[in-house]
Formats: sequence, structure tokens, C-alpha cells
Amino acid sequence: MTERQRTQSIFESFNNATEGLIHALRTQRNLWVHFTIAVAVLVAALAFGVTKIELISLLLAITFVLVAELVNTAIEAAVDVASTSFDPMAKLAKDIAAGAVLIAALNAVAVGYLVFSGAVADRSSRFLDRLEEIPAELTLVALTLTVTVVIAVKAFTGRGTPLRGGLPSGHAAVAFAGWMAVTLIMHDSPHRFLISSLTFIMALLVAQTRVETGVHSASEVATGGLLGALMTLVLFQVFG
Repeated sequence: MTERQRTQSIFESFNNATEGLIHALRTQRNLWVHFTIAVAVLVAALAFGVTKIELISLLLAITFVLVAELVNTAIEAAVDVASTSFDPMAKLAKDIAAGAVLIAALNAVAVGYLVFSGAVADRSSRFLDRLEEIPAELTLVALTLTVTVVIAVKAFTGRGTPLRGGLPSGHAAVAFAGWMAVTLIMHDSPHRFLISSLTFIMALLVAQTRVETGVHSASEVATGGLLGALMTLVLFQVFG
């Protein structure tokens, strides 16, 4: 093989790899989500001024997740080509590959929490310390008002029922209202950041289930979550 042929082969390999990456981004929703989160994390790292070691940890965790997702996509494609009918072993191969992505994602969450928890906790504590002590009874009022507004909006738009479908998502509104209420009530607790983070994750899971089951669109869930969180924040600041 001549030097020119070797050079063309190298360029062709890079070109094929790039085409594979672009194809995966276009066709795999999960990979697109991972890329979006990765960009957001790197922007946050610059905003919070993380150290060089912390940045290296974030880059390794991000790379681990993206590589695992790409390998998972490749395995799924290979299994689909090799299997013309349902095969338990083919399903097992896909499940194992998906398990690798799950482990990588959990590792990335742990690394992100360890890197950002201190800086985020300090900034959130300065915000929460400005709020007066808030009676817990306001939580019930905020949740009740949130449900009332959701039902009123659905009645006005004529879309969905109080418990299913339509704009906005009542489940997401209540979940994020609860997250905001817990965050504000726990303002004097040394564990408030951890508890707030766990509550926020649970609210996200509630919102995701509404989209995954096809009951709501992403915009309906986002509107509901924003409505619940903002209404609770306003009530606590005005009447706290």
C-alpha cells in the first residue's frame, strides 16, 4: 500500500466514524439527550469555575456515557440484522447493552453531584437564607391552588380531563410544586440540598412517565412543571 493510499484510508476511516456518529445522533433520541446534557454540564462547569481535576472527572464521565450509548446502538443494530424473528438471546444482548448505559449514566450522575453539590449548595443557601421562615401549612395551600389552576386551564382550553391529558400536565404541576415547597421549607436544614435534589429527581421521573405513556406531550409537561414551581415560589414569598 502506498503512502497516498494509506493517507486516504485514514481519512476514509475518520469519515466513516463521523458518519456513524451523525447517523446515531439523528436516529437515537437517547444519544441526543445525552449530548444535550453533556453540553449543559460543560457550560455549568465553566460557569461555576470547577478545578482542572473536576473538569477531567466530568469529561471522563461524559465520554463513558456517550461511548456506552454508541456501543449500545451498534449492538442493537447488529442484533436486529442477525435476528429475523424474536429470539430471547437477542433480547438479552440488548438488555445487557442497555445495562451498561445505565451504569455509565449512574456514574455520571454521581460524579456530577460530587463536583457541583458544593457550589450549587452555597449559591442556593444564599438565596434561601433571604426567605423568612415559612409555615408548612402554605404547602397544602400551594398544592391545592396548583390543582385548581390546572383544572381551570384545562376547562378553559377544553383539552383533556382533570387527571388525564391536556395542557398543562397536572401530575407535573403537583410534582414540581412539591419539590419547590420542600426546598423552601428545608431552608434551615443542613441536608436541604440533598433532599431538594432527590425531590427534584422524583418530580422529573413523574414528568417523564407522563410523556413516555403518551398521556402528555413534552411541552404540556414542561408547562405544568413550570406552573407548579412558580406558583409555589410566589405564594411562599408573598405569604411566608
